[in-house]
Amino acid sequence: MNKLSKMLLSLVAVFLLTAATPDKTTTIFIIGDSTAANKDLSKGKLERGWGMALQCYFDDDIIVDNHAVNGRSSKSFMDEGRWDKVLEKIKPGDYVIIQFGHNDEKAQPNRHTDPGSTFDYNLAKYVRETREHGGIPVLMNAVVRRNFLRLPPEIADDEQLRNMSFNDMKNLVEGDSLNDTHGLYRVAPRDVARRMNCHFIDANQITHDLEQGLGTEGSKKLHMWFLPDTEPTEPKGKQDNTHYNIYGAHVVARLLADALCEEIPLLKAHRTEADFTVDKLGRGQYFDLKEAVAAAQASSKAETTIQILGGEWERPQLPKKSRIRFILRQGATMR
Repeated sequence: MNKLSKMLLSLVAVFLLTAATPDKTTTIFIIGDSTAANKDLSKGKLERGWGMALQCYFDDDIIVDNHAVNGRSSKSFMDEGRWDKVLEKIKPGDYVIIQFGHNDEKAQPNRHTDPGSTFDYNLAKYVRETREHGGIPVLMNAVVRRNFLRLPPEIADDEQLRNMSFNDMKNLVEGDSLNDTHGLYRVAPRDVARRMNCHFIDANQITHDLEQGLGTEGSKKLHMWFLPDTEPTEPKGKQDNTHYNIYGAHVVARLLADALCEEIPLLKAHRTEADFTVDKLGRGQYFDLKEAVAAAQASSKAETTIQILGGEWERPQLPKKSRIRFILRQGATMR
């Protein structure tokens, strides 16, 4: 998208934001697959989608409404009526992040689409209908899989890989270079964005640079990748190179928040940052304020910020000259 187009879109967005609801909040909707989705938090599960963490990086004038769901493609998300529910909620000035690809690649007829054909058609439909409801579409291509393998695994379905233990995949041999697994599915969103003069975020390149930069070993820290007996919630270990753990989801969400602000300068005023986030819904790094305080006290930073998303909390006992600062958001209170 050229600079003039971005400027015009920003002016339109300013007008729409001014005419929005009295509370002046703007919603960022997310539609997509398991890499972005909200996750099951029962029994201490550690898997998170980047969309689950995105709220931590925008202030209270921005509401992140994450509709991404495990296993969905651009086709199945629409066929199941999930898109209709989002359309009912969009108000003028809201943004809709559209990110598919992982499951459009799958062979199952209820999920499969073809880049340059049905995949592009679905993406264009999301863009068009977002605009028809006064929203601002943002196309993203798929985040990369952590695939350094010299030979591909026999199982290629992300949802099945989630259930694979460390021992199931211990004989796979990795190299130094990250392999692309998306092909034309990572190209199509850019092409559709160009044809429709739509905002585009190259999430594939952003996460490729992240994973390749961390290398074969360092990139494991982003994912559901655990040796046996090292993580209580995964006693058999796991080698899931597609889905993020808490740390990985926040690293990716932070990078994508920055990319959104670069593509849409209007959002920069709402970009926020904290060292740790506490949230009972699992959007932060911690559920428990005491754990966040302990992490802050162990930090070597001169000042550490802990933001709290919603709820009523007991104020922790801290020294008078504590270097910990609290940010209360989304109606959070301390007693």
